[in-house]
Amino acid sequence: MARRKKILVVDDERDLVELIGMNLQRNGYEVLAAHDGPTGLDTARKQKPDMVILDVMMPGLSGKDVAVALKGDPDTLQIPILMLTAKTEETDIIVGLSIGADDYVTKPFSMKVLMARVAAVLRRKASLEPASSILAAGPVVIDQSKHEVTVAGRPINLTPTEFKLLTAILSARGRVLSRDQLMDRAMGTDVFVTDRAIDVHITAVRKKLGDLAWMVHTVRGVGYRLLERKEEEVAT
Repeated sequence: MARRKKILVVDDERDLVELIGMNLQRNGYEVLAAHDGPTGLDTARKQKPDMVILDVMMPGLSGKDVAVALKGDPDTLQIPILMLTAKTEETDIIVGLSIGADDYVTKPFSMKVLMARVAAVLRRKASLEPASSILAAGPVVIDQSKHEVTVAGRPINLTPTEFKLLTAILSARGRVLSRDQLMDRAMGTDVFVTDRAIDVHITAVRKKLGDLAWMVHTVRGVGYRLLERKEEEVAT
């Protein structure tokens, strides 16, 4: 079953947020809500929604400020933004699109039109994502496009190097990767790193995997490989 898309709605008009949220839920989306710019920005950074519907005119931190902050952060850069505004001047639309908004809808608007625009933006995003962005081995799932790792649906926090190491090991699908190969994939060919440094990073990855640490298996004298069944560990 496909995961429901998560959409964050940020607007200081609470009734409008509720109405948009109800329509999004009817169309099969999961909804997050915020009623001011700072809360919306914090929610987007923490929850990493699939899309943000963002009002331009809000007190404190405007929608344009929020959009600039999201597009300036590598962790939220890829989240598409649909901006809502009561302004209809062409210059406002140009400014919104120039700071990274993916679409722009003026108030008042038809809810059917908004839902169609939401679907269109998400389709465009999906068409740009690599087909192999998701790697999975048992309960361990890596979303390369979002730079996220979950274990049985629970997110775990990996450093960039740890993320690259685990991605390389899952991508190999059971083939043994030497420490040199892991160094190249995680740190680049022009960086000198000792075998011991790789082992330290692998130890950290295993610790964060918890009860599934056995999935990153040491092949003595060679390197590491993925185990998808625990009984393989006994046989190797």
